[in-house]
Amino acid sequence: MEQVIVTSSLKEDLISFLEFNGFTVETLEESIYRVERDGELPVFINLEDGHLYFEIDLGNVSSVATEKLYHDLLDLNTEILPVAFGLNRANPNDPRLVLVESREAENLDSNELLCVFTSLELAVDRAETLLADYLN
Repeated sequence: MEQVIVTSSLKEDLISFLEFNGFTVETLEESIYRVERDGELPVFINLEDGHLYFEIDLGNVSSVATEKLYHDLLDLNTEILPVAFGLNRANPNDPRLVLVESREAENLDSNELLCVFTSLELAVDRAETLLADYLN
């Protein structure tokens, strides 16, 4: 028998979709969520102006920050696309190294959304490897 492929289109709200796919979701504010799965670092999602902004906090690296570290992070940015390293300076006394990604919220595909989390997890692994050299 010939293989028959059936495609379906299902619309589901973000929180329900994430929970159905094994994520734990905590609402921090009206449009800010903390999302975790399988002991991975939490992903913070901010829904703003029709965009989803994803962020993982890797911590304060001020004690090991050198020009070489920042160059290495920028070099690694080209390898971890679509994710990127950034600095969150919301608290000027505690700048945070973060991984970031964003998507338009309209017509968000389920595979596209899950791929964001996979990309973030892979980028965390690469970041841990790079930062281990500086923290040891």
